Amino acid sequence: MLTVRVTPNASRDEVAGEAGGVIRIRLRAPAVEGKANAALVRFVAECLGVRASSVRIVRGDTSRNKVLAIEGMEGPDAAQRLVDRS
Repeated sequence: MLTVRVTPNASRDEVAGEAGGVIRIRLRAPAVEGKANAALVRFVAECLGVRASSVRIVRGDTSRNKVLAIEGMEGPDAAQRLVDRS
């Protein structure tokens, strides 16, 4: 499990760092009709080098704070790879 805090409507898609065990991610997509959630799944999958179907939002569909499950990858490993990318 991976905990992220999403900021929609950003100027670019990026991993903005980590604070208190939560990965901060900025996305260009608006928080309308699930667009930010879909962009989050695609962005995290691209960053981790996995298929988008391997990334799933477990909790927080309508919240900025989300918990993700990445198939075949542990949360701490995924978090480190995302932080290294920032």
